[in-house]
Amino acid sequence: MKFLIDRCAGTRLAYWLREQGHDVVESRERGEDPGDLVLLHWAADEERILVTIDSDFGYIIFTREIKHCGLVRLPDVPATVRISILADLIARHEVDLERKAIITVRSGRVRVSYTPEFI
Repeated sequence: MKFLIDRCAGTRLAYWLREQGHDVVESRERGEDPGDLVLLHWAADEERILVTIDSDFGYIIFTREIKHCGLVRLPDVPATVRISILADLIARHEVDLERKAIITVRSGRVRVSYTPEFI
């Protein structure tokens, strides 16, 4: 899978994904934080799943009907826990991720949703 890792999600998560054989780009590798809309456009243009902790992205996608290639919103927990959560998501929700789902993990619960264009 191809991922764009938001700087808040962390370098350790990006490193782990690369170790698993995924194609990973970190937003921090591209300089200063360009803002949420630019990150969404980068991810969509490059057909990458955006991984973040930031809660704004889902809202932006649904209210502005922004094109995307999937989103994973992880909780703000230590990097080792984020890695474990993402490993579980990839194992259990691979098809959803391939279908450009928006996956939110919060308080131990996983919510999978789709924008109308992907239903």
